[in-house]
Amino acid sequence: MKKFLILVFMLPLLGTAQTPADTVKVWTRGGMVSANFSQVSLSNWVAGGKSSASGTFLVNLFSNYKKDKVSWENTLDLGYGLLKEEDSKTVKSDDKIDLSSKFGYQAKGNMFYSALFNFKSQFTKGYKYPDTDTPISRFLAPGYFTLALGLDYKPSDHFSLFVSPLTGKLTLVTDDLLSAAGDFGVDPGSKTKWELGAYFKAAVKYEIMKNVSLDSKFDVFSNYIDQPQNMDVSWDVKINMKINDYLSANLNTNLIYDNDIKIEFDDNGDGVVDRKGPRVQFKELFGIGLNLKF
Repeated sequence: MKKFLILVFMLPLLGTAQTPADTVKVWTRGGMVSANFSQVSLSNWVAGGKSSASGTFLVNLFSNYKKDKVSWENTLDLGYGLLKEEDSKTVKSDDKIDLSSKFGYQAKGNMFYSALFNFKSQFTKGYKYPDTDTPISRFLAPGYFTLALGLDYKPSDHFSLFVSPLTGKLTLVTDDLLSAAGDFGVDPGSKTKWELGAYFKAAVKYEIMKNVSLDSKFDVFSNYIDQPQNMDVSWDVKINMKINDYLSANLNTNLIYDNDIKIEFDDNGDGVVDRKGPRVQFKELFGIGLNLKF
């Protein structure tokens, strides 16, 4: 599966390498790789606190094709982070795989007939710390595959609005224990869940001011067959602040709401789970570190 995903993203790059020199401009590609680190060391510090070290590695790549009425946009976003506090075990602070590919054929003006493919998952096992014996997630548990057909409105290179009335979504849970528990919306014992519905995606990529860029994606999916009012929402925001050619500050946020993901509630704070239900998930990462943009 990992080799397949790499191949999907590398196809447009291979196509560029074999294109004659006079037509190379139909492709635009680039990206950013950043590594952010932080460290705190305390010894006999009367104000209190803990020594810690953390690091986050981020990769954002794109490869786009545009010629005549045809466009093909490909993006790959990866993230992984670790945190270590004194004698505590190393814990994961970030883990993300997000691959998207959108093919479009111009209908009229800024409107395109488009097909979109998206894959989301993670690299390694996730735990509900401090418990590190029983994983609550892993690669392809869950894995989300989305295929959508619709119209894409692109008035400029900075904004696009994709609307699909025909979208298939596959949730994959390959872990036997998580599958048996019916996690991530699958029926207990099943490793897949198929959904048919509508999909909406808005994307903004803009330079707010000199050396400060914004990249944001907002996705909504509604299942026609089961509780269409309970929509799945994902909102990613990335702000990159360039310090110089090699240093930058990065702010990344991710908001998720998925009615199929049941999160434990402890209503009275006694350490006992009283119920489970969907909740808004939010993650924020801020770091200053090495940055390579190409």
